[in-house]
Amino acid sequence: MSGRSFAAAVRDRVPLLRWSVLRFLLGGPTFVRTGQVGDGRERAARDFVLAHSPAGDPDSALAAFDDFARNHSLLVNIGDEKGLILDAALRKTTPKLLLELGGYCGYSAIRTARLLDADARLISVEMNPDNAEIARTLLAHAGLADRVSVVVGTIGDGGETLKRLATAHGFAPGTLDFLFIDHDKSAYLPDLKTILDQGWLHPGSIVVADNVGIPGAPGYRRYMHDSEGTIWHTTEHHTHTEYQSLLEDLVLESEYLP
Repeated sequence: MSGRSFAAAVRDRVPLLRWSVLRFLLGGPTFVRTGQVGDGRERAARDFVLAHSPAGDPDSALAAFDDFARNHSLLVNIGDEKGLILDAALRKTTPKLLLELGGYCGYSAIRTARLLDADARLISVEMNPDNAEIARTLLAHAGLADRVSVVVGTIGDGGETLKRLATAHGFAPGTLDFLFIDHDKSAYLPDLKTILDQGWLHPGSIVVADNVGIPGAPGYRRYMHDSEGTIWHTTEHHTHTEYQSLLEDLVLESEYLP
């Protein structure tokens, strides 16, 4: 193995050796508060994807995202390994109306939208306006802007975002086929319960939640465990955190039963 490939293998196995990971950890409080690390990596990722993938090619856009996150600056995308779990969940269904909580820079929206039928719609909710604009730019670059709307807000903002989803995007009882959760881990369970209270889900609706292992959403996992066979049927996918092979993570895929 060459010195360069050995170094790359070590970085993959021991992610804390990567400066971008250390910088992310230092910027953790800023990220939790604002949705960005604070060192400009989100805009740098946008520029990298635009420069390294042809317009209208979603798979090339994803590959450029993965290249940037693995070899330049870590991003909190679902990533290439866990992304296959999301792909498989989407392929098992034919969702028409989808909701994403935590759009970040648009990676998972591109990954999702490329697998949708032409008449399906994904609404991606992102708290940070700059991230939302980055996501819109990259969705347009990938040729998927007609399938995805990016909404700035949060489910827990007192009802404003819920109202926008209902009035502008057609969310109503029994209409939501697929929910992807990848935002503030402490909001996973409260936001899911809010959506349940709205009645948007229907029997057979699918909910996929990333990072249930790391950083972790123990309350969400406990709720799904306690609701197994009555409200939900859940599959736990054992995998790894983004762009490395040392730290283990969980992705939960849950089918709504009632």
